[in-house]
Amino acid sequence: MPETTAPPTRDLAFLASLGNLPNLVGQLRTLGGCTTPIRLDGYRTEQQINTRTGELGRVLHHLESTDLPAGQLLVRCNNRRATRCASCAEVYRRDTYQLITAGLKGGKGTPERVATHPRVFATFTAPGFGPVHNRPASGRCRCGIRHDQDDEALGTPLDPDTYDYEAAVLWNAHASAIWARFTIYLRRKVAKLAGLTQRAFRDHARVSFAKVAEYQKRGAVHFHAVIRLDGPDGGDSPPPAWATAELLTDAIRAAAADAEVLGPVIDGRAHTFAFGRQLDIRTIRTADLDGGTELTDRAVAAYIAKYATKGAETATGTLDRPLRFLAELARVELSEHARQLIRTAWSLGGRRDLEDLRLRAWAHMLGFRGHFSTKTRRYSTTLGALRTARAEWRRLQAAIARGDADMPADPDSEETTLVLAHWTFAGTGLPRGEEWLAAAFTPNDTEGESTDAR
Repeated sequence: MPETTAPPTRDLAFLASLGNLPNLVGQLRTLGGCTTPIRLDGYRTEQQINTRTGELGRVLHHLESTDLPAGQLLVRCNNRRATRCASCAEVYRRDTYQLITAGLKGGKGTPERVATHPRVFATFTAPGFGPVHNRPASGRCRCGIRHDQDDEALGTPLDPDTYDYEAAVLWNAHASAIWARFTIYLRRKVAKLAGLTQRAFRDHARVSFAKVAEYQKRGAVHFHAVIRLDGPDGGDSPPPAWATAELLTDAIRAAAADAEVLGPVIDGRAHTFAFGRQLDIRTIRTADLDGGTELTDRAVAAYIAKYATKGAETATGTLDRPLRFLAELARVELSEHARQLIRTAWSLGGRRDLEDLRLRAWAHMLGFRGHFSTKTRRYSTTLGALRTARAEWRRLQAAIARGDADMPADPDSEETTLVLAHWTFAGTGLPRGEEWLAAAFTPNDTEGESTDAR
């Protein structure tokens, strides 16, 4: 049992007086530790129906929200941010790990042969916007101090007055567009190195990737990506003989150097955005071939999944939710660097010529409004498919527990199941008593959430 705070005696006494405390604990356990569940009013009915005549048969199961111990249906919030819901973020991390792993060594609908395709792990950084406190591999920071790794000064400007906050925010706002431009150029560069036209390239190979965004301590977004060369049908087909990790590496370097996006002109100053000079590309090996001394599938998947649940609030100490008014900053504890980045985003967001960037809506993200994890369609499975498989497994377990799980459907049968459901939003979160019970009776390992067994 995890550590819990002192029990709210009065709240628990009220719940106990309702006479269904064990059932309530059972319902709360299904949340797997989610601290901000969505509360729903409504019903769900499962009933047999004849597909030929349309005649309704027996009711297999009927659920009313008012019959549940909590008086409402409680659904996990599924927030990916660890600062908002550690339990749901952990499920998201595990799903991301499975998605990345499937694209590296197969599984979950992806053939195992992808493990033999050319694959690299690449990190794309942002350019500099002014000197910041750092921890060089040798020597001291430019400020003359050897910083500890937990020093709050790391990533903050040496001279805030000269730091280019405007360009830093606009870089984040254009980062996704730079990545999109890079992917276009990458296919062109691979085709050129292979001696093919862009049209002919489609008949010989395909570039597949999965990437995740991470914030550096200075508040600038950079990307980690697994990039793979496949045959024309993706992972289902072998790559051509000329496709090598070395060719892919050269193509990535060339495409990253050429990928530029023209930004806005602000007060006579033109902005052009591109990746920074630091570009790290490493070939992914398998532990079976090299004894684990090289970069392995498992290490790459774990590294990418780790950052899938972290936003600007983790690296930079900024906010994990949108601002409605700039005055809200006065009520939160932030570093002056994070505060200035948010102020800059808010100020730029008030300009009509920058309305499409929606900088005020994304000021808490320091201007970045892209998806944290993206992938090409043929890379591997999807997060949606993993969630659906888990939901189907839960429904089956619930049916087995009720004792009304049906045998596998007969393909020649005219009977099927009709599901009627109607749910309305009733709020979020748990009252103090339910929150304490959920924490006290939820196992630490987020029971039933690993996708490995699905």
